[in-house]
Amino acid sequence: MIRESYLNALTVLVLLAVPLWAVVADEPFTITLMTRAAIFAIAAIGLNIALGIGGLVSLGHAVFFGIGGYAMGILAHHAQTYTAVFEWPLLIEGTKSMPVIWLVAVVLSSLAALVIGILSLRTTGVYFIMITLAFGQMFFFFAISWAEYGGEDGLSIYVRNGFPGLNTLVPIEFYGLCLGVLLLVLVFAWRLSKSPFGLALNAARQAPVRVETVGLDPVRLKLVAFVISGAITGLAGAMFADLNRFVSPTMFSWQTSGEIMIFIILGGVGRLFGPVVGALVFVALEHWLGGLSDYWHIYLGLLLLLIVLFGRGGLIGMVSGRRAVHD
Repeated sequence: MIRESYLNALTVLVLLAVPLWAVVADEPFTITLMTRAAIFAIAAIGLNIALGIGGLVSLGHAVFFGIGGYAMGILAHHAQTYTAVFEWPLLIEGTKSMPVIWLVAVVLSSLAALVIGILSLRTTGVYFIMITLAFGQMFFFFAISWAEYGGEDGLSIYVRNGFPGLNTLVPIEFYGLCLGVLLLVLVFAWRLSKSPFGLALNAARQAPVRVETVGLDPVRLKLVAFVISGAITGLAGAMFADLNRFVSPTMFSWQTSGEIMIFIILGGVGRLFGPVVGALVFVALEHWLGGLSDYWHIYLGLLLLLIVLFGRGGLIGMVSGRRAVHD
């Protein structure tokens, strides 16, 4: 068996080596695939904070992914059409600056997560799952009916937004930016899990009554985790929209929420690099098996079935020999 720390280091090596090889081999599409995997990993790390540490099984995280995507789409759309987003009561203009767009995406996603979390955390178990799913569907159908921004057809952005000092239209430079954000989010998630808040959140998941006896509110702890989770997933949504230069209501769909959860299950729930490994494996399967058959999800389903039945620690747990974090 291989130690988990070695697997984590190997994952980072893959994230660095594959794109560099693609540059040498002149394979820009491979760089795009790695960029897609890195962004998916960021979204899954966000969910993993709520799911892996807090035990919150959310089927509505596509809400935050979509809010981040539409924050980018709307701001960039108004920037390229030279029109204001709002003129009253405040003048809010569009922008092509990624840092500004990311900030807006994080703030809006956090606010949405706060409202949804306050309402959803009044329930537990399957009821929590269903209410988060309901919020996702509400946003999905709202986006379909939002004709001003493309409705069901979505919204195209003609030029990728800019980041100071980089040419984001160059695949390797945009990937480097996404990889940098991914590593920062990984460091943040690691520090969070080891912090007093992370330890209290983990305790609230396992023994909420005992947490209450020491004067802590388990619901409040989970709400904070849910907001942090939504903010990170919203950031990923803005980056994903910039990668594709396109946003559509599918970013809000329950299938998107399911895919984000699949990344975590594939890699390992509650494991730091579980979402990264899961996203890499998912994108690889989507590319290789998708070229062989339109029904490649059958093979993905079989892999998930094997992991759930025989490797509850995900692929990392199966290779390292360590059981699932929640066991």
